[in-house]
Parts: sequence; structure tokens; C-alpha cells
Amino acid sequence: MTGLWFTLPFLALFGFVMVAPLAYGIYLSFFQQRMVGGNVFVGLDNYGRALTDPLFWEGLGRVSLFFLIQVPLLLTLAIVAAMILDSVRLRGTRFFRIAIFLPFAIPGVVAALMWGFMYGDRFGLVGNLNDALGLDIALLTPTFFLPSIGNIVTWSALGYNMLILYSSLKSIPPELYEAAALDGASPWRVVWNIKLPFLRGSLVIALIFSVIGSFHLFNEPNLLKTIVPNLVPSYYTPNMYAYSLSFVGQQANYAATLTIIMGIVTAIIAYVVQLRGNKEALQ
Repeated sequence: MTGLWFTLPFLALFGFVMVAPLAYGIYLSFFQQRMVGGNVFVGLDNYGRALTDPLFWEGLGRVSLFFLIQVPLLLTLAIVAAMILDSVRLRGTRFFRIAIFLPFAIPGVVAALMWGFMYGDRFGLVGNLNDALGLDIALLTPTFFLPSIGNIVTWSALGYNMLILYSSLKSIPPELYEAAALDGASPWRVVWNIKLPFLRGSLVIALIFSVIGSFHLFNEPNLLKTIVPNLVPSYYTPNMYAYSLSFVGQQANYAATLTIIMGIVTAIIAYVVQLRGNKEALQ
């Protein structure tokens, strides 16, 4: 009981800012606002509508493709950066560590606006290159729009993931390196047999965060939409679709349903990633 009293302030705050909004969102998903009758209980009708909504599935497919391509690239670059920083041959480790981490400290809105300005083919960096070299480069097109978003996310999140992995590398006992040196292990053998196995737990954490970030994609496409409004529909990602339905279409109940479904999808994928990671760690 003494421990419960000490945790009560946290539990009260957690219930107020986390449990209550979630419960209210679930409550909204069981109702539907109608012109006649007001807010009417409809059970699982909103969920049935969502599961047959082609716009929702199109957005979900887009963020799934984004996850499958961008996340492996991001984590690979983070591993390489962490390995380089952990190398004894690298000088100025503190400078490079801060330089790689610095983009993460920039707010996502600012990063999206900055890169959006550079992507513009009539202004900014790409526009200047087109004028100077007589080129016709266009990145904000249907073909390159999703990769352009992936570039922004990778640039912003690389430092955070690198720091997680780098911390794991610094926790490796020096005795393992000494034993490897006595056995005549090459640097590549040290990386493969010592460093990479130690990164498994951290990789699982980084991958879970990447799952959440990918399926909650919102800021980057929503801000770039102001530059190319005809290219980005309101249902480009599930979060954009829910936002548009709630604040533009006045369909808060259906928007709540979409967010609940996305939360379930994200939780399932993150749980599978965690189980897979823990299984490999035990092996």
C-alpha cells in the first residue's frame, strides 16, 4: 500500500492524459452523428465502413510501403554511423556525434518546411540548380514524392537511432575485444561476432519506434501538401485522412474509428517485432 500511495500521482496523471482520451476515442467510434437523431449508437458499423473504405486502405498501403523501404535504410545507416563513431581510428568523435544527432533536435515541422523549400523546382535549392545548369529536376512529383518524404524522415531520425545503437556499442566489455585480439580476429570478424550481436536489443527498440513513426506519418506530407496541393490528397496517409474527416468533414466518430484501427495495427506490428527480436536474442 505504501508503494501504491507513492505511485498514485503518476497513475492519476497517466489516467488523465492517456487512458481517458483513449477510452473517449473508443467511445466515439461506436456512435455516428446524424442530422436526424443526433449522436446515435451504431455499434461496429464504423469499423465495418473502415474495413471497406478504399481511401483508408490506399493510405495504409502507402505507409506500409514507406515502412518496408525507409526503415531498413534508416537502420542500416544508423548501424554504419554507430560503427564509425565507435571506431578507435576516428578522430573528433564528439563533433561527428553531435553533427549526426543535431537534425533530430530540429522540430519536425521546421525540417519539413526546410526540405520542402529545397525541393521546389521553381525556388530553393532544386530550382537554383535547374536555373544554373539548365536542368529540369522535379522531386515533388508522384514518382518521387514518397522517397522525398523518406529522405526527410531519415535525415531527422538518423541521429536518434544512431545514438541508441552507439550506446549499446559503448557497453560492450573491453575483455571481449582483448580476447578477439589474442585470437587474431580481423576487424570485420569483431564487427560480425561481437558488435552486431550486442546491437540486437537496441535494434528491436529502434525498429519499434520506427514502426510507430512510419504508420503515424503526418507532418511531412501534410506540410508539403501546401507546396503541391494537387499532388497530395487528404487521404494520403491514414492520419491525414482521419484529420481531414474530423476537422474538415465534421466526422469525428469515423475519424476516431480510423485512429483506433491504426493504433491496433501499429501495436500488433510492434508486438511481432518485439517477439521476433526477443527470440533472436535468446538464440
